[in-house]
Amino acid sequence: MQIGAIFPQTEIGPDPAAIRDYVEAVEGMEFDYLFIADHVLGADPDHHEHVRGSYYTHHSVIHESLTTLAFIAALTTRIRLITGILILPQRQTALVAKQAAEIDVLSGGRLTLGIGVGWNHVEFEALGEDFTNRGIRSEEQIDLMRALWTNEVVNFDGRWHSVRSAGIKPLPVQRPIPVWFGAGGSAGPVPRDVVLRRIARMGDGWFPSFGPDDTARGVLDKMQTYIAEAGREPSDVGLAGRIRMPDKSPDEWLAEVEGWQSLGGTHVMAEARRGPLSSVDQHIEAMRQFREVVPVGWGRGVD
Repeated sequence: MQIGAIFPQTEIGPDPAAIRDYVEAVEGMEFDYLFIADHVLGADPDHHEHVRGSYYTHHSVIHESLTTLAFIAALTTRIRLITGILILPQRQTALVAKQAAEIDVLSGGRLTLGIGVGWNHVEFEALGEDFTNRGIRSEEQIDLMRALWTNEVVNFDGRWHSVRSAGIKPLPVQRPIPVWFGAGGSAGPVPRDVVLRRIARMGDGWFPSFGPDDTARGVLDKMQTYIAEAGREPSDVGLAGRIRMPDKSPDEWLAEVEGWQSLGGTHVMAEARRGPLSSVDQHIEAMRQFREVVPVGWGRGVD
């Protein structure tokens, strides 16, 4: 299994030195990848009832994910960089393809584009994109991005996109860049069937929001059926579980990692966010504690 760390997006603060310290520490601990959340705007709960009690409001420090990954690419040499989760349909598709290709070039081919459809209509309105068709539109976005990443010249005539004899340069190192899906949330961790089928048909992997329990086993069995129906192999779609560390013991962390391994997980990531930690040093220490429980080589037959 690949072991990742979730960047403490809303708790690390605006100081670039804190970002540097965290990223260099995590790479030094030999985590395999870094997973960074995305929001462009935070809504004011005094005016938007749907964000009351939310973790993401206008008070939250949220570094723009692609720009931050370009910065992180320059600080690192090995760790894989994952957007988790880039809200794709609130953005212009060709621009995302260009930005992602650039990060892939600058990092030497280390980018994975984790995408989702989002939940906050305020961001879509501010960015001039349609919130109501974001799911189906994201499918066409992925098709166009993959065309732009693998061809010097693209002609694309879709329902929402048109590219006529044009392309991006430089092309990415990875052709195409892997696209993983994030789906589900705290209010509804199990995605609808239409979303599961989209992941099975188009995804290189996915990041579920549920834990490694009986519910997960049922959903994953269904996913395997959909992958087969799409004419693909189970190994074509990776699976990354999330270990939410706050309020759990190290034994519970390990039990969840083992649970994801038993379910066929290819990746697992440690999240110390949304708990009592408030400084970069505390977050670095949390990742160090996780590494003591799940050391380098865990799950790979390496002592």
